[in-house]
This record gives sequence, structure tokens and C-alpha cells, in this order.
Amino acid sequence: MEIVTNELIELLAEWGIDYVNVGVVQRVITFLLIALIAWGADFVCRHIVQPAVKAVVKKTHVTWDDQLLNDKVLNNICHVVPSLVVYVLLPFALYDKPLWMDLLVKISEVYIIAVSLRLVCSFIDSVYLMNSKHETLKNRPLKGIFEMAKVVTICMGVIWIFAILLEKSLWELFVGLGAAATVLMLVFKDTIVGLVSGVQLSANDMVRPGDWITMTKYGADGVVLDVTLTTVKVRNWDNTIVTVPPYTLVSDSFQNWRGMQESGGRRVKRSVSMDMTSVRFCTEEELAGYIEEGLVAPDDNTEEITNLTVFRRYLMRYLRNEPRVNTELTLMVRQLQPTAQGIPMELYFFSRSKVWTEYETLQADVFDYVLAVIPRFKLRVFQSPTGLDLKESVFTQEQE
Repeated sequence: MEIVTNELIELLAEWGIDYVNVGVVQRVITFLLIALIAWGADFVCRHIVQPAVKAVVKKTHVTWDDQLLNDKVLNNICHVVPSLVVYVLLPFALYDKPLWMDLLVKISEVYIIAVSLRLVCSFIDSVYLMNSKHETLKNRPLKGIFEMAKVVTICMGVIWIFAILLEKSLWELFVGLGAAATVLMLVFKDTIVGLVSGVQLSANDMVRPGDWITMTKYGADGVVLDVTLTTVKVRNWDNTIVTVPPYTLVSDSFQNWRGMQESGGRRVKRSVSMDMTSVRFCTEEELAGYIEEGLVAPDDNTEEITNLTVFRRYLMRYLRNEPRVNTELTLMVRQLQPTAQGIPMELYFFSRSKVWTEYETLQADVFDYVLAVIPRFKLRVFQSPTGLDLKESVFTQEQE
């Protein structure tokens, strides 16, 4: 450094510059040269190297390099190169000014660490975007893990900056931070618990963005929008947004409807209560009509056929012929335990469509038909009497 500087001073002296001012002029020229070289390095990176890298990346047949070497990453690389040039060349301008050189070198180191942190964070974002588009990983809640990686990176960078400013080694700072670990645990408690929960959610494939989950305790009943370190965002069906801490998904129970969405249909399990006093054996005339319809086989013991039996068979045939019902899955019409409210007749089947509106429409259509067809079999639906029923009963008695 001294050799180069002395040659520059001799050259300035030959040009006729006064010896008193030659040192100042030499220092100014050196700073200008450093700035010019740094600008030249930035220009080369932005206008030559960066376009060349982008052209090579576009010609490749794979897509991962387009995502990793995107514009944000390349721009941050271009910020790092000039700062390294300044850091390397500063001693040429301040070799005889140790205090100033020490100050400016520290500032250069801090700036290099700062732009390097931006570069690493942008690279982490690129890796996350690449994984989020991968077929096997796009539905995994990986955002929290990558956010934690960015937090750890930034914390390491900040500790490094403090080590430079305080002129301490990284090891000494880490030892000092060990004494403050309790405070840090309290400050970053939610972040640490969120990281652990995010790893458990991802490893066990418990929830993914796009899943329909239900957590009655927290008022969540909708689609998962995002899973981060500290929150799980759920858009309810009424378009309200509920934020739930990730650790609640691990510590508390919740219902995930993904299995239903990936299966062959959505289950319908509803019943209608029959009045027990309306159940009776079929008459010969009724049996003849049922045999013609195929509800009763000629070789059946017709003396034991009841109108409720025929009704169950009729509903089974109706459900099998309904095109919106998935007949490949479980399908049955069964009686439940009789209660004081009658005999529950349960219809158990699966809708082919898993769309909510279509599913509810099928349920309504099926039970509208069931309620309408019940009187055909001389059966009655059980329901608690209303004031109108009691009024009509009294009126009938008075008429009699």
C-alpha cells in the first residue's frame, strides 16, 4: 500500500502540486478511484453479469434455477460486490490514519453483513417459493419453517454486527447471551413454540393451506389460508378471518375435512322419526301392488311383511337410482333404537359431489321426497303436537 501511495505522491509532485497539499490531493484521488472502481463493479454486475446469468438460466430446461436466481436475488448480489470492493480498497486511502480506517472498515463490515443478510433472506424466500410450487410440497405448511430460518439468520447477523462494533469475538457474545437465555425464551416464546408446532404440523401432515378445518372452541370453520410461525389464518364460510396459534392445532383437537374432500363422496347421515302406531302388516291388496313394483318377492313370507319393511326397501331402491348418490360407498336405510319420539329411520349414504351447496341440495331433495312418499305406505311421521293440533282435537271432540 505504501509503495503505491508513495508513487502516487511522487507523480503528483512532478505535476507541480505543493508538498503541503499533495497528501490531501492524493487522499481525495484515492477515494475517487475507490468510488469509481466500486461503481464500475456495480455497473458490470448489473448490466453485464446479471443479464448474462438470466439468459443462461432461461435457456436451461429446468425451472428451479429460474426461481432460485430471480431478480431479487441477483439484485442483492449486485449490492454485495461494490461493498466488498470498498472494504478491500479502503486501506489504500487511510493506511496512515488508523483511527479513521478502523471506523470506516467497521462501517463497511456492518454494511456488508446487512446486504448479505438481505441476500440470504431473499434466497430463503426463493427456496420457499420453489418448494411451494413442488407437487409433493406445495400443500405442506412450510412457511413457518422458512420464516424461522430467516429469523435465525437475522439474529446471527445482528450478533455478528454487535461483535464488530464492540470488538468482541462471536464466541464471547454467545457466552454472554447464554446468561440471558431465560429472557430470550420469554421474548421469543411464541416464535419458538410456533416453530416446534409448525414442524409437528408439517411432519405429521396435520393441516395444509386449503384444508377445511373446524375448531368450535376458537370459532374456526372454514378454509386454511396460511400457516406461519405465530398464526394459522382460517377464512370462515361467512368470510370472516380467524387467527389461531399453531400450537393449539397440536395441543387441542380439531376436525380436518381433507379426507372427505379426497374421498369419493361426502356422507349424509340423517333420520326421520316414524310413528310406531302406524306400523302394521300389509294387506293382500297392498302386497299385490308391491310385488308388481318389485318391492316384495313372490317367494317372501308375505304374512310377515310390514309397511315399514316395504318402505325401507323402497328407500334403498330410490337411493340406488339417484344419480347424485355414490353407490360404490356405504349405502343403507336402517332403524335406530326406538325412543319416546318414535322409530328413527336413518338414511346413510354418500353424495358424489363434495361441494357444500350441491351436498345440501341433495340432502334437501332426498328428505323432501321421503316426507312426501311416507303417506303412500300408510305410515306417519312422528312430531310433537302443536297448539293447532290440540285445538283441532278439541273441536273434533265437540263435533262428536
